[in-house]
Parts: sequence; structure tokens; C-alpha cells
Amino acid sequence: MNAIQRIKASGGFKKSFVRFFTKGRANRSVGGTMFLLFFIACFGVFALFPVLFMLGNAFKPMHELYRYPPTILPENPSVQNFGDLLQYANESLVPFTRYVFNTGILILIGCIGQIIFSAMAAFPLAKFDFKGRGFLSNLVVYALMFSGAVTAVPNYIIMNYLGLMDSLWAVLLPALASTLGLYLLQNFMTMLPDSLIEAAQIDGASYFRTLVQVIMPVVKPAWMTVFIFTFQNLWGNTGGSFLYTENIKPLSYMLSKIAAAGISRQGMASAASLLMFIIPVVIFIIAQSNVMETMATSGMKD
Repeated sequence: MNAIQRIKASGGFKKSFVRFFTKGRANRSVGGTMFLLFFIACFGVFALFPVLFMLGNAFKPMHELYRYPPTILPENPSVQNFGDLLQYANESLVPFTRYVFNTGILILIGCIGQIIFSAMAAFPLAKFDFKGRGFLSNLVVYALMFSGAVTAVPNYIIMNYLGLMDSLWAVLLPALASTLGLYLLQNFMTMLPDSLIEAAQIDGASYFRTLVQVIMPVVKPAWMTVFIFTFQNLWGNTGGSFLYTENIKPLSYMLSKIAAAGISRQGMASAASLLMFIIPVVIFIIAQSNVMETMATSGMKD
């Protein structure tokens, strides 16, 4: 029996249409469901508009970039902007691959280090009872209220005192000390039943082995979320006031320098903006299934 025959056997297209829009929604009419879908689609279009505009600008020739009124999509698409960007990168005093390497080092050490340090601090805060535990947990929450602009000057003073200025560690250490990862992992670990740890201890596992082999696989959605946030933070980090030597600056600095070069490089700036945008989006799409994954302990009870 094909699809058309199944629809006819179930009462026709009209009834199938009604069942599709009312399935699992006993208190909502077909018209209400359609209106809700239309309402969500309108907001989706508004959210997609800046992305389409950025995508179109990256492939517009120079004369179309300054057309008024501006157009969303290019009339004569061209990859000339990307070619100019590649030529500029090849003619730079510092090789393009050096910027990519510096960014790769920042992201690799920063993401892995953030997850490791956050997990090792979150585990005792979530599962051990010791003096000062409540104070430390509250301190982590209070630290979330301070934005990067507030902590910029203290970070600069500390890095200068430690003699780490003009090195990648001046960017990495503040990223590793971020409390967002600690907060997320602590909340997820608090939800886990103590029987998991007790079972591991009965089997002879140490606390470190319990954390690595038992706790971390269960809280995978949490540390994958930490990975995404840390990646986005380090991917857009230009080094600011911490890095002075051109050889150790990240890729985002080189691309932002192009964007600030003036009218003559707006085509390259549009291509660079698309590259800066598309990489985090791809990473998020790849990791999204893990972030949205249901907790493995959803059916567990103490």
C-alpha cells in the first residue's frame, strides 16, 4: 500500500491534514497551530535576514557594496573578495598560516583546559560536603555577574605582574579561569545520584577515575556546551592589550585589521566577516546534537 492509498484508507486528505496539525495537541485547533507556525516563521525570517545580508555582501563586487538602496543578494556574484583576501594574506609580513596556528593553539589549549579545570573544581563542589562549600558556590555565582569589560583592567595588571604580557598565556589564563564552565558542570553534577559514585567506589575506583570514566560521560551535554562557549570566546579574541608581537597574534586580529583598513578593502572585509561568522556556526551545528542530548540520568533515582 503506497502513501496515497494509506491516506485514502485513513479517511482522506482533509482528515489526514487535520490529524497532522492536531496530533498531540488536544487543546489546540488547526487554525491555532497554523497561526503559531506562521508566527514562528516570521521571526525566523527576521533572524535570517542579517545572515543573508552578510552572505550577499561577501560575494558582491565593489560597486554593488555601495549601492543605495542596498540589495540583500548580489546581482553579479563574484569570489573576487575571497581572492583579494587570500592575496593580502599571502603578501603579509607574517604568513597567514601563522595566524591560523596561533588561533589553533589558543582554541585547543583553552577549550581542553577549561573543561578539565572546570570539571575538577565542579566535582568536589557538587558531591562533597566540606567547610566553606556554600561560600565557594556562591562566589562562583557572583563571579558570573562581572563582564569582560569589568575584569579587563585587573586581568591586565595580573598578567603584567606575572610577566606574561605579549604571550599567548596572557589570553589563555583568563579564559581558563572563566567561571561559566564551572557553574554549568557543577549544576549538572549536582543532579547526578550519589549511587553512581558509591558504586564506583565499591568497585575500587579512585575519585579521579570516577570523575573521568563515570561522571564526565554522563554530563557530556554540559561540557560540550562549555566547549562551544569557550570556542566562541577564543575565536573572536584579537589579543587586545595583551599581545604586541605580530607573530603571536591570532587570526581574528588579522581579519579585524582588514575590516578597519577603510573603503578600499570593504570587499575583503565582507569576506573576512563571513569567515569569522561561519566557523563558529559550523562548530555549533556539529556539536548541537550533543548539547541537546537528553541527560543519561533522566530515569535514575536514588
